[in-house]
Amino acid sequence: MTPSTEAVITIRGLRKSFGDLHVLRNVDLDVYRSENVVVLGRSGTGKSVLIKIIVGLLKPDAGRVVVLDKDVEQLRGPDLDALRRQVGFSFQSSALYDSMSIRENLEFPLVRNVRNLSRADINRAVEEALDDVGLSQTINQMPSELSGGQRKRIGIARTLILKPEIMLYDEPTAGLDPITSIEINNLINEVRERYKATSIIITHDLTCAKTTGDRVAMLLDGKFERVGTFDEVFADPDERVQQFYNYNFVN
Repeated sequence: MTPSTEAVITIRGLRKSFGDLHVLRNVDLDVYRSENVVVLGRSGTGKSVLIKIIVGLLKPDAGRVVVLDKDVEQLRGPDLDALRRQVGFSFQSSALYDSMSIRENLEFPLVRNVRNLSRADINRAVEEALDDVGLSQTINQMPSELSGGQRKRIGIARTLILKPEIMLYDEPTAGLDPITSIEINNLINEVRERYKATSIIITHDLTCAKTTGDRVAMLLDGKFERVGTFDEVFADPDERVQQFYNYNFVN
């Protein structure tokens, strides 16, 4: 799929510090409709802070974030909730409720956010979301009965059930074996194709970045110093870029 030239996320001059720790320093980025953008960076460089600001979970110290034509910092209450329903957040931990079955986990956001659904509508939505991630057979199981990769898939299914326009993935392959990581990378691409979703993928896994990203934005010293295709970014001789590549693919 070829991304459009319509920006659905626009970030300008974004700054965020925690005390003396300056995490984001004048960050600029555009993300276009139906595009997969990978945000790369070492641990602690502000990748997760960035996506929390995008959905209004954290306030920036300066700068502006516009998501689906809405200035996030200006939104309050119901307006912010409405925007968040259009943005799916796939957590690193999958964030499933251990006391609920897989069916109940998927029903929860649907019943909470969409009113006047019949039982047939709910069942259909749950079954469709599970089918989309290839786990229809788990519908009556508990999260504790699933593998780490299956829990990741269920977490993505629970996010997809609200048909978001934007997906935010936080370290989607963290803690997974190589084969399961490939399956998750393929699923991210399938989600984009099936749902026409725009995605930001936060990772330090270069295989994930190369497999899923139309563009890669590398966060260095609090700024996106390198933005382009995977090959364009890693053709740069900057020692900070090459160290990151060598750590993943050489050591």
